[in-house]
Amino acid sequence: MIDVFAPIAAAADLTIPAAHRLPVAVVGAGAIVDVAHLPAYRQAGLEVTGLFDLDAGRAAEVAARHGVARTYGSLAELLADERAAVVDIAVTPHAQPAIARAALAAGRHVLCQKPFAPDVATGQGLVDLAAATGRKIAVNQQLRFDEGIAAARAMVRAGWIGEPTAMTFNVDIVTDWSAWDWLVTTDRLEIVYHSIHYLDAIRSVLGDPEVVFCAGGRTPGQVAKGETRTISTLLFPGGVRALVHANHENRTGDQEASFRIDGAEGAIKGTLGLLYDYPHGRPDTLAVSSRVLPTDGWLPYPVTRRWLPDAVAGPMGSLLAAVAEGGEPETSGADNLGTLRLLDALYRSMDSGESRRPGSAA
Repeated sequence: MIDVFAPIAAAADLTIPAAHRLPVAVVGAGAIVDVAHLPAYRQAGLEVTGLFDLDAGRAAEVAARHGVARTYGSLAELLADERAAVVDIAVTPHAQPAIARAALAAGRHVLCQKPFAPDVATGQGLVDLAAATGRKIAVNQQLRFDEGIAAARAMVRAGWIGEPTAMTFNVDIVTDWSAWDWLVTTDRLEIVYHSIHYLDAIRSVLGDPEVVFCAGGRTPGQVAKGETRTISTLLFPGGVRALVHANHENRTGDQEASFRIDGAEGAIKGTLGLLYDYPHGRPDTLAVSSRVLPTDGWLPYPVTRRWLPDAVAGPMGSLLAAVAEGGEPETSGADNLGTLRLLDALYRSMDSGESRRPGSAA
């Protein structure tokens, strides 16, 4: 039975062919770059030309830890380095659009952190600028490339569970938001900085929803200003449904981070091990029950990689493939406008208490 997983594993492969590899310069030297971006790029065989961060001491420390030979004294110095073909931006959201514009104008391909932009109009402007300059722009929605999620999506596309009918994420954890001081004071929190992962992963499997509803709130005594508990419901054509239930204030220790895709001929279920003991985590799990194969019950899929740092190579690899072969990255800026429209609709629903249509004022 294990042989049937070969095409699924191939679809989830994160190998970046040598012919696709281009030197990458990184803007930002925060925790995500330290624990995920640089380890993932090293594993993928990518050269990092250097780092730039407003905190020069932090940049030097991170560069030394990962064997990166150079730090840049300014963004202008980074963009003057002609070897830096791709700029990976990993900074706070409000600072990202200006850096992306400068990088595109300098003729660089760009990988942005999510959220891609503060609003759809700003995101569309970046997409238009990339097209005008003939450069590629992608978004680091790396959960799409987590092995469990990627394998599950491949199983759906292979028809193993028939027509999908529902997709759910249930995340009941405790998150120390104080690790990111700027997040503690933001008015919008859970949807735009956490559930964005699950919402984008759902879009990668089911497409764009027609109508959404969201309820969000806080819990007594929480440190963060914004919402930390949300329930998001997504309605798709043909009666297909999706649900994201996220709670970051679990105070009893029984944490859970699971997902499930149901179909007319079976189901797929898994766990996101990273979230059980963030940032250390534990191995992911994945299993499929299929009447198409058939599996005779639940068949475990052997997940060998983790969300962080491994999946971070996915968006970069997709960007590099688009540069080398043409076309668009899987998480292109144009595609990610759909995720931004979804976030906007969910917040409008949360504020109004009514369902909303992504991309519409209603």
